[in-house]
Amino acid sequence: MMMLIALLGVAAGLGIVLFIVAIRGTELPQVQRRRPGALSAEVRIEHLAVRLAIGGIGGLLVGLITRWPVAGLFAAGLGFVVPGLLGTGDQRKGKISRIEAIAAWAEMLRDTMAGAGGLEQSIIACSGVAPMPIRREVLRLAARLERDRLAPSLREFAEEIDDPTGDLVVAALVLAADKSPKKLGSLLGMLAQSARAEVNMRLRVEAGRARTRTAVRVISGVTAAFTAFLIFLNRRYLDPYDSLTGQLVLVVVGACFTAAFYWLVKAAQFEGEDRFLTTEELV
Repeated sequence: MMMLIALLGVAAGLGIVLFIVAIRGTELPQVQRRRPGALSAEVRIEHLAVRLAIGGIGGLLVGLITRWPVAGLFAAGLGFVVPGLLGTGDQRKGKISRIEAIAAWAEMLRDTMAGAGGLEQSIIACSGVAPMPIRREVLRLAARLERDRLAPSLREFAEEIDDPTGDLVVAALVLAADKSPKKLGSLLGMLAQSARAEVNMRLRVEAGRARTRTAVRVISGVTAAFTAFLIFLNRRYLDPYDSLTGQLVLVVVGACFTAAFYWLVKAAQFEGEDRFLTTEELV
C-alpha cells in the first residue's frame, strides 16, 4: 500500500511539473544565435517534458506491476535517458554529412576559381548550388559579401558552420584574401581530400560499432522479455526479490546494466576536435 501511495505521489508531482512547463512554454526568450544542430529553448523544454513523462509513466507502471521500488526507479531513469540516446545516431550522421558538404564546397570553389574567377565572385557563384547541409550558411555568406569585406564575412561564416574542418577551409580563404591566392586551388583540393578521408574513417568506425550496438540491443531485449515472462507467468520464481536483500541484489544488477549502457554511449561518441578559429581569437 505504501508503495502505491509513493508512486502516486511521484505521478502527481510529475503532472504538476508538466503543467507548469505547458503554461510557461510560450514565454521563453528568443535565442539570437545557436550552433548548427543545436535545439532552441522551446524544443529543449518540449523534449525534457516528453522524457519526464516517459520516465514517470514507465517507472510507475513497472513499480505497480513488479511491486519493486528499485525496479520502478531504474525504469523511470531508463525512460528518461533512452529518448536522448536514440537521437545520437542522427547527430553522428549529421556531423558526417556536414564534413562531406564542406569538402564538396571547397572543391566547388577550387573548380570555379580555376575558370579565371575571383574568390568573392566564386563564392557568390557557388552559393546557389552549395551542398544542402551548409547551403543556408553559404547563402548568408554570399549575401554578406555584397555589403561587407571578405575576411570578416568568412569569419562569421566559420562561426555559423561551427566545425573544425570548416575552420581549415575558412583560414585558407582568409589568408588568400589578405595575401596572394596563387596556391589556393591546390590547398582547397588537399583540404577537401583530408575531409573526405575523415568521413571515410568515421564511416568505418561506425560500421564496426554497429555490430556491438546490435548485440547490446539483442541481449537487452531478450533479458527484458525473459523477465516479463517470469513476472506474468511464473511470479513465484521471483519472490526472493520481494525482500530487502533481493532489492539490494536488484540494485547491483541495475547498476551493472546502467554502467554497460553508459560505456556503450561513450564508446559511440567521437572525440570532437577543438576549433581554432573562434570568436575570441578573431577579436
